[in-house]
Amino acid sequence: MYVLAGLCLSSLDATAKYLVRDHSLLVIVWARYAGQMVMVTPFAWHRAGGGFWRTRNLGTQLLRSLFLLCATLGFWGGLRYLPLAEASSITFLAPIIVVALSWPILGERATRARRIASIAGFVGILVLLRPGSAVMHPAIVLLLAAAFSNALYQLLTRRLPGDSMHTTLFYSASVGTVVLSVALPWGIGDEHVGAHAIAALLLLGVLAGAGHWLMTRAYLQAPASLLSPFTYLQILWATAFGFLFFSQHPDAISAVGMAIVIASGVLLAAWEHLRRHAY
Repeated sequence: MYVLAGLCLSSLDATAKYLVRDHSLLVIVWARYAGQMVMVTPFAWHRAGGGFWRTRNLGTQLLRSLFLLCATLGFWGGLRYLPLAEASSITFLAPIIVVALSWPILGERATRARRIASIAGFVGILVLLRPGSAVMHPAIVLLLAAAFSNALYQLLTRRLPGDSMHTTLFYSASVGTVVLSVALPWGIGDEHVGAHAIAALLLLGVLAGAGHWLMTRAYLQAPASLLSPFTYLQILWATAFGFLFFSQHPDAISAVGMAIVIASGVLLAAWEHLRRHAY
């Protein structure tokens, strides 16, 4: 389920890149959140009952969901100008930022292994961002903002111990939908949306809803340390989608940087899984 979730989310990004070249970013992101809300609300209602929307941490839920929205806007805005594989790799700065901020925000000290993995991942990102690479574009600022927002989203998720996963999943979709619905009139303008674009917009909601539903189900049945290495498959799928649909592929040096990022995350997850079972 977790592997399928990653495939859905990578397909979601590829569909967004196809749309964002010719259509309003606000319309595309709104379709993603609205579609996800339509899909996850019945699931949350079925699992948690009619009070699935009640939360003990309303402020944290709202702020966390806003950071997720900012991450989506930044990442998909950057996709308009940057290759899919490299852009996806840069978003994996988020775990590095989480390690850096876990002490001031959560009061958690990172282990030596996490610090080493974060440094290695940062080196991989620096290889990707070297002068002359395809990623060196002003839009990189959007990707960096997306990674930072995603890190804050992850950190705030850990401050929701009193809420069920179903409640959190609902807020993740509904806050973005409400905010973008208010802003949508300014994003539509004189936009013309053809049949192919409408089908792709509908697909966004299906992929987002299915991806988050599968990921939630996976986390309910297996520990995060077991699942997290499979997150990095998204970089491989992004590379494949970039080549198949956009004729983009990373050069040799960029591929090395991406491999460093993947290796740092996979090795850390494997080490933590082994350490947990050792105790």
